[in-house]
Amino acid sequence: MSASISSRDLSTAPRVLVVDGSKVVRQLITRVLQAELPQAEVVGCGTGAEAHQLLDRGVFDFITVALRLPDMDGLELARYVRESAPQIYVPIVVVSGDVDDRLHRRALGEHVTDYFDKSLGFQALAEFIRGYVRPESVAEGVVLYVEDSRVVALATRRMLEKIGLTVRHVVSVEDALALLETERAQGAVGADLVLTDVSLKGELTGGDLLKFIRSDFGYGKGKLPVLVMTGDENPDNQAALIRAGANDLVEKPVEERLLITKLLFQLRVAQHLRTRESIT
Repeated sequence: MSASISSRDLSTAPRVLVVDGSKVVRQLITRVLQAELPQAEVVGCGTGAEAHQLLDRGVFDFITVALRLPDMDGLELARYVRESAPQIYVPIVVVSGDVDDRLHRRALGEHVTDYFDKSLGFQALAEFIRGYVRPESVAEGVVLYVEDSRVVALATRRMLEKIGLTVRHVVSVEDALALLETERAQGAVGADLVLTDVSLKGELTGGDLLKFIRSDFGYGKGKLPVLVMTGDENPDNQAALIRAGANDLVEKPVEERLLITKLLFQLRVAQHLRTRESIT
């Protein structure tokens, strides 16, 4: 994976790829995005094959895809992005009116970042995308941060606290699990997001923490997002972290704006999902 792409910062003109077989839907999404995000470049196409060509030629900051395309399933396109396209960790959001059934059957898979229900309206979709391509400068939320380097922890904590986030820092996976267990016993999750390094000095790694959070605690990606920092550029190892339940990865050395952008996006996605769950 190219470092220049995996570490890509957002440009002054973020690029959004809209993939939908309906020309009317593409026009609606494009019109709203151009009104709400006038600096964004919105590129639309109607088939998976067209999307393949566009993805091979350029980098996008965000992708929306319909579940059903004329030549393939939207999830096949998401899998292509994760396995073949250069920007394999770009957020991919399914925009559809029939996502809930697949979610209930756990059929969306690990390649999709999130979903958006068309019934919420395209104006809400624009606000949803804005959270990534134009992140807030001030935020609220509790981040459980797992890092055993005092120097790295201090620098990263300052980044997060500078924008208003509350940081609960621990130095090992064992400490993080103890904190989460204590909070669960009190009927709470304990954090809005987990930020963890992969390599830690204790017996357990960041990958182990992922497994505990997703399996033992049963917290899904929406209930407790996990952002993993890694210095391992091996695509197979990075993909394994995604399959294990990481919402996203940040390569080390960490670039501040990229970290904050990814973190705020995951917080926004989780808040969106919790709001939907409280309504239903």
